Amino acid sequence: MSTSTSTAAADRTLVTALRERLQLDTGEAVSLVETHISWVLLTSRLAYKLKKPVYLGFVDFSTLAARKHFCEEEVRLNRRLAPSLYIGVVAVCGSAQAPHLGEGDPIEFAVCMRRFSEDALLQRLVPAGRLELDRLEQFAHRLASFHGRAQIAAPESEFATPDQVGRPVVDALARLRVDAGARPTRDLQTWIFEQRKALRTAWFARQRSGAVRECHGDLHLANVVLIDDQLTAFDCIEFDPALRWIDVMSDVAFLTMDLEAHGRRDLAFRFLDAYLQHSGDYAGMQVLRFYEVYRALVRALVGRFRVRAGAAQPGGPDYLACATRLARMPNSAPRLMLTHGLSGSGKSTMAAALLAVAGAIRIRSDVERKRLFGLEPHERSIDHPTNIYSREATERTFARLAECARTALQAGYPVIVDAAFLRRDERLLFRALAAQLHVPFSILRCRAGEADLRRRIVAREAQGRDPSEATLDVLERQLATQEPLDPGECAAVLDVATDAPVDVDALGARWLALSLPPITRRPAGWSAS
Repeated sequence: MSTSTSTAAADRTLVTALRERLQLDTGEAVSLVETHISWVLLTSRLAYKLKKPVYLGFVDFSTLAARKHFCEEEVRLNRRLAPSLYIGVVAVCGSAQAPHLGEGDPIEFAVCMRRFSEDALLQRLVPAGRLELDRLEQFAHRLASFHGRAQIAAPESEFATPDQVGRPVVDALARLRVDAGARPTRDLQTWIFEQRKALRTAWFARQRSGAVRECHGDLHLANVVLIDDQLTAFDCIEFDPALRWIDVMSDVAFLTMDLEAHGRRDLAFRFLDAYLQHSGDYAGMQVLRFYEVYRALVRALVGRFRVRAGAAQPGGPDYLACATRLARMPNSAPRLMLTHGLSGSGKSTMAAALLAVAGAIRIRSDVERKRLFGLEPHERSIDHPTNIYSREATERTFARLAECARTALQAGYPVIVDAAFLRRDERLLFRALAAQLHVPFSILRCRAGEADLRRRIVAREAQGRDPSEATLDVLERQLATQEPLDPGECAAVLDVATDAPVDVDALGARWLALSLPPITRRPAGWSAS
């Protein structure tokens, strides 16, 4: 018997004996789950995860000291997002034939966790239709906060440089072709190589801006669980810093891609919308699609290996097809829509519903105005030392909205700018932007009766959960000072009466069917500045 075979047999003996000991101690059945790098023993309340003594190139658990270190790292890193789930590292003592948890000379180490039902995993909740949208959006907010607090990679580090970002994607393509027998399309390969060239400047800018941080690194649907009434990410990357010190958008892309792969593009864009509202990282839209394709290729590769090992679950997503789909031009060409309407007319509600249908990026004035002055979206401005609704503050706000819209449009996404747009000069700024970028321009005009407007504003104030700070007094001023749409603007209007049910799918289809007129005329007063 070879040394490696002897070692493997001893390890299997240890795991089997520890399972039997746990069954004896608890008086209940203990199940075993095995992956290529770990064994997990499951009691009714707890999970014990032991790392296999393997060296696989990307991971080195070959020594007891290394396994102890990475158990400790796993607990430390995962407690950032799942503190209640990770109990700690426990020593396995005794012998391989008669192991026990507790005091003595350690022969192995295990990560101890709270056990949860697999039905609570996001990969089970989504196909079953049991995921509540509010919980997904709250998770997006927590992830954005986590990224905001995470340690920033040193500017001189190699993390997330263009070469480091591009190399794993090319490697995944090669391994899919050779090791896994898959055949990425020529268009997909061409797109990847073109994007590696086109995004070099953006990747350097992302690194300099502090977007490269110590993230989760493995944020797919099987690593997010509903526990204690909230979605919680667990099982982050602990064994390879390069897979964890990444652009925050690479973390986001894993989840948006996986939702897309599971047929829930609507949830992907609602999650992305909630993340962007909290983080303000619209610059990340330049690189998001590349990271989504990369994440899809990695999952395709993992899936192929599982098929070969006989461990694949039937009916899972076709990640290679997802990568190919994402790498094509966006499903709908970039286009710009403004909302228009009085406070309480349902602009934000309609924009949120429409972005999910159309796969669009929303930029919300109430949120970006507060961000400029250091306020959170739901924070009230009454105690702020500066009047954030002054004319100067409003000009800064609309300049910010235009900057974010330009970035998202140039990245290839449909964009909805969510604001009242009751002044003609504010509308003109964005009409000019659409003309400059040669994208279709439209206005979503939301209307409701004055009684409904007042009722909604009062209810919104009472709830205190919306970024808008509009009051009945604000509504009265709007009614008195609003500037009507001119004939050119009226030609671009999509009208919605929000005091009756709205067919959002049909509305989205109408918007996405719009194209540029044969000759794009610049509106009067247009300026490239």
